[in-house]
Amino acid sequence: MGQDFEKLTDNINEIKTMINNFSHTLENIEKRLSRLEQMDRIEHRVEVNQIDLSDIKESLERIEEIQRTENKEEIQHINRRLDSHLVKLAKAEEEIIILRNK
Repeated sequence: MGQDFEKLTDNINEIKTMINNFSHTLENIEKRLSRLEQMDRIEHRVEVNQIDLSDIKESLERIEEIQRTENKEEIQHINRRLDSHLVKLAKAEEEIIILRNK
């Protein structure tokens, strides 16, 4: 009977040890899951930020294209005005030459 009681005590101690080991393993798993959840949140934020950055980049490219187009139009307008002033200057010079020759 004493041996049976000792065996039972040993079995109970083994079960306690196994439960403690299981509990420790479970804690480790919970910590890992927590870190994975944090990584998932971080990855999600990174994805959202990448989408935002892509949108910003596309907007900037559109703005730059619009500015290039507007600048080209402005330059063309300035060139037309300069051409018209050059024509006026040429006519004025021609008139001056004609008046000098008279």
